[in-house]
Amino acid sequence: MSTSDRLPRFPLYIPSKGRSEKRLTSRALTEQGVPHYLVVEPQEVDDYQRATRGSLATVLPLDLSFKDRYELCDDLGLSKSTGPGPARNFIWEHSRAAGHPWHWVMDDNIQRFYRCHQNAKIQVLTPAFWRAMEDFVLRYENVAMAGPNYEMFAKSRDDLPPFITNTRIYSCNLIRNDLPLRWRGRYNEDTILSLDMLKAGWCTIQFNAFLQKKLWTQTIGGGNTAEFYAKEGTAPKSEMLARVHPDVTRLVWKFNRHHHHVDYKRFKQPLRRKPDAVMQSPTADAMRLVTRG
Repeated sequence: MSTSDRLPRFPLYIPSKGRSEKRLTSRALTEQGVPHYLVVEPQEVDDYQRATRGSLATVLPLDLSFKDRYELCDDLGLSKSTGPGPARNFIWEHSRAAGHPWHWVMDDNIQRFYRCHQNAKIQVLTPAFWRAMEDFVLRYENVAMAGPNYEMFAKSRDDLPPFITNTRIYSCNLIRNDLPLRWRGRYNEDTILSLDMLKAGWCTIQFNAFLQKKLWTQTIGGGNTAEFYAKEGTAPKSEMLARVHPDVTRLVWKFNRHHHHVDYKRFKQPLRRKPDAVMQSPTADAMRLVTRG
């Protein structure tokens, strides 16, 4: 299998703000040998271009008009940060305009990625990580979105299935481009989009076989930390989700802060395999455990 055949089929994007010197996800992708886009606001383009010299990142300026037409799900307008939703919708349109049927979009604070095998979490340094998830998703005709689970939620002592269906996809999303849906909401836009897709009858796939190690919310500067969480905590984001999807969401208090709890059990739509689906992919052979030394 050639190196190019191991690369992702679809483009990878990272919306980022105020983190030109950190770029955790971009560094991880460069280490894997994966070209990708960093989408930043126009005033930060020069900072990111200087910081990414020698990497596999291409800096892409955000079209700010996407903020003006973004559905915020509240009546506060542009009086406070819109969150990353407008950039995510810009990414969706950018990839669609380039003729791609799917795209990846991910948070900028993911430290590394893992293959979970027999409950061992093994850091992945090959682009085949992305190709393997794409190969799996493309076997089915009714998948809207997929992505790797959080490493922290895949506990080594648990009996983990390789994937689960019809749940939320957080922080690292493979999205089908021809859907009539888009990101919305000032907060919790990932959960809102997951529920919008599930209520429309689509399936989502969350992989336990493939994992992401993401920093906890509020543990790194930049992004939404200063605009949202440092000032107002997590209550507004949970309250927004309860307003937008009240039939499946309730507010809870745990870990000394507000959270939301979503009931995904009502979504039982099965995966529909394509008649011509190829069930054995050569990508699997490209993911071999080797010792670095």
